[in-house]
Amino acid sequence: MSGLDHLRDPARQQRILIVKLGAFGDFFLAQTSFAAIRRHHAGDRLSLLTIPSLAPLARMSGLFDEVLEDPRERSLSAYLAVRRILRAGRFDRVYDLQAQTRTDLYFRLFFPGPWPEWSGTASGASHPDRYDGRRKVPVLQRYTRQLAPFGIAPDPVPDLSWLDADIDRFGIPAPFALLVPGSSPGRPDKRWPMRRYAEVAVALVQRGVTPVVIGTAIEAEIARSIAELCPQTIDLTAKTSVPELGGLARRAWAAVGNDTGPTHLIAAVGCPTVAVFSDASNPIHSSGPRVVVHHRPEFDAMDSAGVLEAIERARA
Repeated sequence: MSGLDHLRDPARQQRILIVKLGAFGDFFLAQTSFAAIRRHHAGDRLSLLTIPSLAPLARMSGLFDEVLEDPRERSLSAYLAVRRILRAGRFDRVYDLQAQTRTDLYFRLFFPGPWPEWSGTASGASHPDRYDGRRKVPVLQRYTRQLAPFGIAPDPVPDLSWLDADIDRFGIPAPFALLVPGSSPGRPDKRWPMRRYAEVAVALVQRGVTPVVIGTAIEAEIARSIAELCPQTIDLTAKTSVPELGGLARRAWAAVGNDTGPTHLIAAVGCPTVAVFSDASNPIHSSGPRVVVHHRPEFDAMDSAGVLEAIERARA
């Protein structure tokens, strides 16, 4: 329990805010912390401040009483809009899980007060979470350390039972495996080479498993290249909603993916997943009950045989 908890009025519902802006994969890595905070504040009003693209998922999760949308712009008008949101919320406590320069500034937006209890890296926070090397600590360990002073302990794996959809419209023969060969456009260094994914696809077909490539329109060319080398591959790039991706993950035989949002979602749902990492990712982490983190300093040193062996460990 924090040093200020004894001052709270137990008869009054507290107003609690979590700040988690993005990105897509980070939203799913934060699920265990969201759920733990929800349990800790079961009788309180829990709000989430996030970016507009993640707000529908946050509402779908059922974890929050209110989902607020951050305009995520750097203009004065955007900061003033955030200030209005924060001050109107009359929050008793804020858990800043984003904890970056932008959200540190949000603490100052409460001027001239009153200020809520604040857990994060902002100067003046009642519960500061600043230490050397913080940004290099795997995010799950970082959240656990940040929430510990409040007696909040995230579960080892997330519960994404709320994320599902019918996938019959895709007509995919079972068993099938998901391949996630893309990454954010600005981080091509996080991509295990396309030819290696094609090798995995061929090996899967030899085992009677249908390879299915998922991703956004940005990965369409990669998917086409894999399909040229393995014609049995099904290309679902830019064809799935997020709930449908959850539905695919629930029913997949296995998955292989880069350090990118869809991979973390698939792993979090519980699909046997191999998340491939090079030193381009820092920190190296993923979350799920059946995820294997397969790391080599350079992707040139990562062959398809090792990834196929990792799939067997994930499925064991």
